[in-house]
Amino acid sequence: MKGIILAGGYGTRLFPLTKVTNKHLLPVYNKPMIYYPLYALKEAGVDNVMIVSGRGHCGDFLELLGSGGSLGMKISYEVQEEAGGIAQALSLTEDFANNEKVVVILGDNVIEDSLSDHVKDFMLKPRGAKVLLAEVDNPSAYGVAELEDGKISSLVEKPEDPQSNLAVIGCYMYDPQVYDVIKGLAPSARNELEITDVNNFYLEQGTLSHETLNGFWGDCGESFDSLMIASKLVQNSHLASVDAKLNLVDRKSGGIENKENAKSNSNRVYSL
Repeated sequence: MKGIILAGGYGTRLFPLTKVTNKHLLPVYNKPMIYYPLYALKEAGVDNVMIVSGRGHCGDFLELLGSGGSLGMKISYEVQEEAGGIAQALSLTEDFANNEKVVVILGDNVIEDSLSDHVKDFMLKPRGAKVLLAEVDNPSAYGVAELEDGKISSLVEKPEDPQSNLAVIGCYMYDPQVYDVIKGLAPSARNELEITDVNNFYLEQGTLSHETLNGFWGDCGESFDSLMIASKLVQNSHLASVDAKLNLVDRKSGGIENKENAKSNSNRVYSL
């Protein structure tokens, strides 16, 4: 299974912090933002990853992460020439995916829960897609899922009148047909290829599964407040003990730390 991190966009909601750098390189507590999706993938056993970023910043990611060897990963890079939506950015990774399943994470998402079980479960499915949900206080800012009898019955992008408080977070798992799905999409009113349209294809196909997070989820790119709140949540979680090589360490002794003992917020759900 391949991993994909989408780290493009202009970061306008975090201007002027993003005037001279990509938002995914901004600090979230004690690490650059991009380290959190990288750690989520590595911890789940996905160590072959492509980062998609816009022109002007790919060199910064390369300078920070290199080939990924020092992190115990293999990292490739792709340039998104202009912002065209999440689905358009994903379409650039088709050759990298090489007909394998992929797990896609938005580079500004911080996820406390381990993705390991979710990835293993998805790998056992013959086809389809999987999304992760989180309860939020402001669902109209996200793609929203409505459940019926434990299954997703509808997905709506940024609804004015949300039918639930369950946001589809920026972590998606897809089978290889996703690239053909994207090729058939029409641009939205924002002139972008929407990832919700991709997920709705799988919903209509009857192959979309989901899980709801137990720990916190942070969307660091939403606002200055969300960036600050995410840093505080990380500070009080096991993610603060992930070092610059993406190892979970005991910050007091410098040794490898037990993951279960490090999780202080495992039963809490936060929305930003």
